[in-house]
Amino acid sequence: MRWTGRAALGGVLGAGVLAIVASCGGGGGNNQVAVASAPTEAERIARGKHLTIVGGCIDCHTPGTLYGAQDTTRELSGSELGWEGPWGVTYARNLTPDPETGLGKYTAQQIVDAIDSGKRLDGSPMMPPMPWPNYSQMSDEDLQAVAAYLVSLPPVKHKVPDRLSPGTKAPAALTFPPPPAWDGQNLPPPPGAEAK
Repeated sequence: MRWTGRAALGGVLGAGVLAIVASCGGGGGNNQVAVASAPTEAERIARGKHLTIVGGCIDCHTPGTLYGAQDTTRELSGSELGWEGPWGVTYARNLTPDPETGLGKYTAQQIVDAIDSGKRLDGSPMMPPMPWPNYSQMSDEDLQAVAAYLVSLPPVKHKVPDRLSPGTKAPAALTFPPPPAWDGQNLPPPPGAEAK
């Protein structure tokens, strides 16, 4: 239903722009109408990167970010820091295009569909704290930009832990323990550790 609504709205808006351009182009005079061009792939990727930063994707899915030292060498490659709640313990997934441990089996459109529906390629639901209902409110253009950015990332091989059932204790869950090995690889030592 939402896709149909978006497509219909896009068609109506597109037809309106064409009508305005056509009506302004006729007659004598020097009427010049600027028509917005479609973004280039580089612009779409840059927009997608911006959206993943302001949307908080980097916060959970990039190791070290929640510890104050984002590891940009493993951007969006997932975390071993669990999020514990009534659903059990979940982990921020690897969003890089690694075919075995990340989104490498997804097309850009399947990434858009997953964000929009809250369901992974295998049909399993995205679990909290993933705020997919918020992200599904983005425009199709913004969702496409996020997908373009994700597929442009260098693949990082990192299988995050599987979801744990409610009541199962996680080795590292969001009570901010010391970072697990994967998350802590490139973190500086804790304050005061150098003096020992």
